[in-house]
Amino acid sequence: MVGEGTVEAAGGQAVIAGWMDKHREMYRRATKHPFVLSIRGGTVDLSSFKRWLEQDYVFVRGFVPFVASVLLKASRESDDETDMETILGGMASLYEELSWFRTEAFKWGLPLLDIIPRRANQDYCRFLRSLEEPEADYTTTMVALWAIETVYQESFSLCLEDGSKTPPELMETCQRWGNAGFRGYCDSLRRIAERRLEMAQAGIQKNAEAAFERVLELEVSFWDMSSGSSPL
Repeated sequence: MVGEGTVEAAGGQAVIAGWMDKHREMYRRATKHPFVLSIRGGTVDLSSFKRWLEQDYVFVRGFVPFVASVLLKASRESDDETDMETILGGMASLYEELSWFRTEAFKWGLPLLDIIPRRANQDYCRFLRSLEEPEADYTTTMVALWAIETVYQESFSLCLEDGSKTPPELMETCQRWGNAGFRGYCDSLRRIAERRLEMAQAGIQKNAEAAFERVLELEVSFWDMSSGSSPL
């Protein structure tokens, strides 16, 4: 019997599908941003790409403790032990990702020491830190993790499609997040989020939707900052 304030079986899929429809314009802006489309179209300003590279390196360093906190919540709250394996797999790849950023920075002649995070980056990292707090529930943090990774996967996969004019020197970047393996990881995160939402109380679902919407807003701001269309 389903308790009061919960959704019925298979409701997790319906919940996320509903969010995708409700926030479809913001989702489109996050996954098909002009900055990404300029990479796909071969018209990207390389100074914008370099700005993104520097700022995303800073972001990933802040992303690591967030993912670690999701892993810790999974160990305490998850109803399925395979959640930890999925999250741990993603976390392990972050070490290699940071090494990749350092290699790319060297290739582009960018010093990664003492980078000043821009406002969009500060806001995003502040949001991640709020989700690391004990009062942030596992379901909400899983939704946020899925959304963050999925926006990148869908965005950069556009640059790998037939007919794209992605500059050869940026193909490695696009393949890093646009490849099928990363898509599979994102799909696994979505299944966890859907399962958790299936059993979640209405208040937790509301919190999770707010986190989903906030991720989309922050992603758009981050792309804006990278492209230079925002002042800071």
